[in-house]
Amino acid sequence: MKRFVSLLAFGLIAACSSPQTAPDNGVQAQAATAALLPVVIHTAKGSHRFDVEVADTPEAQEKGLMFRKELGPTTGMLFPMDPPRTASFWMKDTLIPLDMIFIRTDGTIAFLQAETEPYSRVPVSAGVPVAAVLELAGGRAAALGIKEGDRVAWGGCAVPQEKVVSRLNFCPSASR
Repeated sequence: MKRFVSLLAFGLIAACSSPQTAPDNGVQAQAATAALLPVVIHTAKGSHRFDVEVADTPEAQEKGLMFRKELGPTTGMLFPMDPPRTASFWMKDTLIPLDMIFIRTDGTIAFLQAETEPYSRVPVSAGVPVAAVLELAGGRAAALGIKEGDRVAWGGCAVPQEKVVSRLNFCPSASR
């Protein structure tokens, strides 16, 4: 009987407690959007904006875009290298082809590996220290005329008119 009373009391307390609200997917979507970082690539054919995820921890950089089944035409992932270093990437467990763009500390593209082969274990590197690597959907660089030597900026420097607040602002000088 004591056990029944205890269970009854517990049930009444649980029933009287305030219900948990279901998560607001709109708020989650806004938070996810807010977490994206604007990246702009300036080419001979114009400027091209991407809103990208940032892999800014060793764990996030190790996972990268693995297991993704698609990547939108204006999305991607940025891998900041702080301090700058010679970065090497491979496509193990990556299901889709990617364009890998290696960005020098002066903001120019040092090397572009287009249409990397899914699942490949062959390392891809610029062979020089870089400030970051940007991964886009395979074929986007060619479609937009992005080439080695083009200039890249991100964060508030990429879109100063939007007053983006980010600790990841990359503002290379405009001179070449």
